[in-house]
Amino acid sequence: MPDSHETAPSDVDPSELDMSEGNAHEDSAATIKRDKQQRLEQLLQHPQILRADKTHAQTLLPTGFVELDRLLRGGWPAAALTEVFVERYGGGEISLLLPALRQRALSAGLIVWVSPPYTPYSPALTLAGLDLSRMLVVGATDNQGALWSIEQAAKSGVSVAVLGWAAAVSDHALRRLQLAAEQHGCWVLLFRPVRFVRGRSVAALRLRVSPQSGNGLQVRVLKNRIASPGCVTVLL
Repeated sequence: MPDSHETAPSDVDPSELDMSEGNAHEDSAATIKRDKQQRLEQLLQHPQILRADKTHAQTLLPTGFVELDRLLRGGWPAAALTEVFVERYGGGEISLLLPALRQRALSAGLIVWVSPPYTPYSPALTLAGLDLSRMLVVGATDNQGALWSIEQAAKSGVSVAVLGWAAAVSDHALRRLQLAAEQHGCWVLLFRPVRFVRGRSVAALRLRVSPQSGNGLQVRVLKNRIASPGCVTVLL
């Protein structure tokens, strides 16, 4: 008769129990880590989140001006938002862009003008080598309509460049334009009165341009993601 104080022998090694518990903890930790990574990735995909690894990888478009290319470290950000602040419209800011617009037009797509203060001068555009059949001018009744049209043109997938004019622009609207430019590979230029230059902006590049004597145009870089601010005068 077996002793009542004796326990039945076990076929399980205690060390195996310890290993099983350890493996369970490791599996649980791995699952938690994986879940956190998935949630983080979902958060980073939100349209209101700007990722540094994506936003700073820029394709640069030569400006056609050696000194300006040097200041910008290569040229215009071709898939991003550029803000251009002017004291008055028609002071040479379009002439500054013509060499890059001509190069951009080599790609199959449209160059869209949204709510320009003046009708684009066809002879000058033709002389610059731009195909008028690939120019599209869009009117807008107000500032909000202009911003909406700029965003839609950038998202269309058929625009290689969008030039838009607006006055007051909210941080939210600027962010939407920047994201539309990045996600659809569109060069978006937003021309604004200089009185709005002190506002915050997520634009990749911000400039202030001022006409100089003769055919000179002063270009002051206020913000550039890949280079320091600076100033240069170019001859148009």
